Amino acid sequence: MKKIEKRAFLCLLLGLVLMAGLCYFIYEDWNKGGDWAVYEGNRDVYADGDLAKGALYDRDGNLLMRNTSDGMIFNDSADIRAACMHITGDKDNNIATGANRVFLEQLIGFDFINGIYSLNNDGEDVYLTLDTDVCATAYNALSGRKGTVGVYNYKTGELVCMVSSPTYDPADPPSTIPEGAYINRLISATFAPGSTFKLVTAAASIETQDDAYSYDVDCTGSIDYGHGDEVTDLDVHGNVDLKKALEVSCNCYFAKLSEKIGSKDLKKYVHKAGLDQSYDIDGMETKAGTFDFPEGGVNLAWTGIGQWHDMVNPCGMMVYMGAIANGGTAVMPSIVKPSNIVSEKIDAAATALKTKDMIDEETAESLTSMMRNNVENHYGGDSAFPGLAICAKSGTAEVEGQDQPNAWFVGFLNDEDNPYAFVVVVENSGYGSEVGGDVANKVLQDLVN
Repeated sequence: MKKIEKRAFLCLLLGLVLMAGLCYFIYEDWNKGGDWAVYEGNRDVYADGDLAKGALYDRDGNLLMRNTSDGMIFNDSADIRAACMHITGDKDNNIATGANRVFLEQLIGFDFINGIYSLNNDGEDVYLTLDTDVCATAYNALSGRKGTVGVYNYKTGELVCMVSSPTYDPADPPSTIPEGAYINRLISATFAPGSTFKLVTAAASIETQDDAYSYDVDCTGSIDYGHGDEVTDLDVHGNVDLKKALEVSCNCYFAKLSEKIGSKDLKKYVHKAGLDQSYDIDGMETKAGTFDFPEGGVNLAWTGIGQWHDMVNPCGMMVYMGAIANGGTAVMPSIVKPSNIVSEKIDAAATALKTKDMIDEETAESLTSMMRNNVENHYGGDSAFPGLAICAKSGTAEVEGQDQPNAWFVGFLNDEDNPYAFVVVVENSGYGSEVGGDVANKVLQDLVN
């Protein structure tokens, strides 16, 4: 009898161990199954070390890239191939935001229940929110200059344009790869924002200063801080308040305003604007901006102007534009369209908007009005942007070692039918509204019309 009891106990113990092991395996499979499936030694997924499954399409079903056992196949258009190279990736997998690195599990079709099994063994089709025609327009508008263009729907978060230059045709790579071609400048780079940052300083003023709208400065073209330190302007603007200072981008005004706000509140509003943070765009991590906030003096003045040590990620600035356009609440960007094969309940959960409150609603309304005033009275009005209800701010960022400054142009369309926020950065090219404004107009005209 005792032998039977001992054997029963051992059987029960072994059963518990087996159950514990099974539970552990399921737990590990749930957490690491995707990593196991994409291991480069998996011959069901790779051919000669290259991914052999999955295809990438734009929002209209146009092929961007297909993985095969014979290598990658790209779109028929050379312009689209070059424009979208930083999302399709290159044949040698050098680009951090390339699909075969970011969307690896989706392309091979891995899920917890079926693993990588599929009837045709071709992997999955992944559809993006990008519009390839608009991306090609942005690529051509940059005209070979270094820079980036980003556009997203500030109501839904859908990223419709993401172009970085320099780039090249991944189907026909040049013998010498352009320097910096592997960097996705919209996602993985930071730049001095120049006067586009004055929108953050303006928001901080509106929400912390009782006299934000009436406070004025007499701009004489420069402010002397002693010891050879000064803030300079291209013009003498005379007496300006916040609205006028934003329109003419008066450095003297924003220098004084930055000191009045103080480093503590300026830092608070940079964080509130999300410019010192990283965003996860369906697996693509944006680079966080970096800043210093001196206690006072000329360096704090230049910080509030958008120079000194200010470094901003273009995508982060685009999202901030979306917040202004959307009443102060930013919808986080996305690039992958939800799968058509999942249930409606899961599909709805997948498309649930992720949002972040960045400024007060009244502040957003004020900035919208002032940015529209910039366009109407300083950037050429409707003749420069025909048919576009555009609100914008330009930036001309001085960069040490460059012959010309970087041109920024950021903003949004105040249009319910076309709710798009945008960012344009053209490196070493000149003044923001002239260079960046022209690129933005070409891209937005194509998108809207």
